Amino acid sequence: MRRFFLLALVLVLSAPAFSWAAVRPDEILQNPVLEVRARTLSQQLRCMVCQNESIDESDAPLAHDLRVLVRERLKAGDSDGQVLDFLVARYGEFVLLKPRLSWRTAILWGLPPALLLGGITLLVVAAARRRRLQESVPNLTAAEQARLKNILADSHGP
Repeated sequence: MRRFFLLALVLVLSAPAFSWAAVRPDEILQNPVLEVRARTLSQQLRCMVCQNESIDESDAPLAHDLRVLVRERLKAGDSDGQVLDFLVARYGEFVLLKPRLSWRTAILWGLPPALLLGGITLLVVAAARRRRLQESVPNLTAAEQARLKNILADSHGP
C-alpha cells in the first residue's frame, strides 16, 4: 500500500512533464504502474492519421482507439514487447515512431550513413583530382612569363 502511494505521488509530481492533453480521462487506468507503461508505449507509437505525432499526443479518433487497445492489452497481462509486437503485426512497422532494425528496415537505417560516407568520398576524390591537376601544370620560365605578360598587355590595347 505504501508503494502505491509513493508511485501515485511520483506520478502527480511528474504530471507537468507529460502532455495529458490528448489522453482522455476515461482512458486513464486506475493502476498507476500500468498507466505509466501505457503512456510510455503510446509515446513510441505513430498516429496513423497524423503520422508525425505519437498516439499519446494525437487527438485523432484512431489514436484514441489505439490508446484504448494498448491499455486493454496491458490489463490483459501482455508485456510491453507483446503489445508492440501485436500492433506491428496488425499495422506493420510503420506504426512504430522508431522502426526496429531488421532486414526489412536495413535500407531505412543504412541509407543516411551510406549517403554521408558517399559524400565524404566524393569530396576526397575531387580534392585529390584538383591537387593532381595543379601538380601537372608546368611552371613557366622567366622568359615565358615575360612573353605572356606582353601578350596580355597587347590584347588589352593602349
